[in-house]
Amino acid sequence: MLRGDLTATADGGVTFAFTVENAGDEPVSLTFSDAARADFVVDDERWRWSDGRLFAQVLGEETLAPGESRTYEAEWPDPDPGTHEARAELLAREHDCEARTRFEI
Repeated sequence: MLRGDLTATADGGVTFAFTVENAGDEPVSLTFSDAARADFVVDDERWRWSDGRLFAQVLGEETLAPGESRTYEAEWPDPDPGTHEARAELLAREHDCEARTRFEI
């Protein structure tokens, strides 16, 4: 069982930190189709971290032991003023995990 937590820190731009934790009792293997591990979206597509980026087409795998976590980060360098909602999602093929947070610029 994976649990996600998302934080947004605004300081000129916005830095997102998406922490994925294995909250289960067994190790979890995560398989990725390319070099991207997570994606970040603000306000249902106002901004998406992966837009316009190319990722190496290399299969990847990470294993999380019980209680272990991994943090993925992204930056929105030129955010729009206002109150926003961000969503982060894990891009593993066989496991779903996402988290949301609200923040203000």
